[in-house]
Amino acid sequence: MTLEILTSESLASVRHGFFTRRGGASSGVFAGLNCGQGSSDQSEIVAINRARVAKAMGVPPENLLSVHQVHSATAVTVADTFEEKPRADAMVTNTPGLALSILTADCQPVLFADTDAGVIGAAHAGWRGSLEGILEATIDAMCTLGASRDAIVAVIGPAISQRAYEVGPEFFEIFLADDPGNARFFANGREDRMHFDLPGYGLHRLRNAGIASAEWTRHCTYADPDRFYSYRRTTHEKEADYGRLIAAITL
Repeated sequence: MTLEILTSESLASVRHGFFTRRGGASSGVFAGLNCGQGSSDQSEIVAINRARVAKAMGVPPENLLSVHQVHSATAVTVADTFEEKPRADAMVTNTPGLALSILTADCQPVLFADTDAGVIGAAHAGWRGSLEGILEATIDAMCTLGASRDAIVAVIGPAISQRAYEVGPEFFEIFLADDPGNARFFANGREDRMHFDLPGYGLHRLRNAGIASAEWTRHCTYADPDRFYSYRRTTHEKEADYGRLIAAITL
């Protein structure tokens, strides 16, 4: 099966893609394109999957870069390949030939570009990282490399939608304490439960940062098991582990 790569017209001037799980070599609960080196999938199979992604991005496998994601607000600048992954949740570069990649399974994969300046970025933005400022940190790091805030385009890829993201009152209180206006990203659910709009919140943070444009591809990871891995769906179905989707961008 060939790879399925979702793209955005907003990023058409750079090679990029939000890869679905289709077209990979993994089997079982990981069936498809599992690119998570931290999963319990066979490491050699994950390497095959990542090599397929690298080929699609037009780079050698060692140039498909990933970070050790820790739900932080840390964005790192990279100028070359590296062996030990930095603990961070975003990368930026102005070096052609490097593909920046992010792994997700419900969190937001966000790809950025200022094509005039030749600067790109990729961020892993779960609720905690988004709240702490990972999206803004990525934009700031891009500007340090010469990008212009008003020329940066950002696209959020497949992520869990509000309808599938049920949370408790303590979660709601965390966001309310940060900004009472965050109440707009919650909808009432059963009893004391609520539903959080993660992509809506991400778009809000991106647009408030003053960039040229921000959009979401409007794909829900939870709702489409044939195309996407989902941590929350795996938890609900009591599966032993789950695959990780990859999103990548290169100059």
